[in-house]
Amino acid sequence: MKRSRLFLSLLFVLGLCQMAVAQSSVDAMVKDWERSKAYTKEYLDAMPESGYALKPTPEMRSFAEQMLHLTDANYGFASAASGEKSPIAMGASEKSTDKSKANVTQLVMDGYDFVISSVKKMTAAQMTESVKMFGRFDMTKDAALAKCLEHQAHHRGQTTVYIRLAGAKPPQEKLF
Repeated sequence: MKRSRLFLSLLFVLGLCQMAVAQSSVDAMVKDWERSKAYTKEYLDAMPESGYALKPTPEMRSFAEQMLHLTDANYGFASAASGEKSPIAMGASEKSTDKSKANVTQLVMDGYDFVISSVKKMTAAQMTESVKMFGRFDMTKDAALAKCLEHQAHHRGQTTVYIRLAGAKPPQEKLF
């Protein structure tokens, strides 16, 4: 009898530990997104107003369009992964006609707020559920959010060159 109670107690404690570790992965994801939001804001602030229309070559996106592109993807990925309805239509940010520094900054920050809010509502169990991204890629919801984090970092990183071309200094790396 004592052994069975001890065994059940151990199982209970292991279950609690597993739940705590899983929840910490949700918390870690939120922290990563909060850091990315702050880092992106530094990029938006570093670019002078006149640089928002800058295109390194004619066929490339402007600085504003790069930032709005990553915002549209943030909405799309987060909506698909979390099940939260996106407040904007896919591609709506990038199609904005107001590409001023103030408007782009607001749109981008709103996009990050949507991702962060959506992730905060998720449970550790939901993060391990499968989702089909873009109708063809099967992955867990946490993998989809990680891909989104990678996507926004990629496009934000591209804008380092834009900021330099505008004669400004980009922010220092912010990994932690």
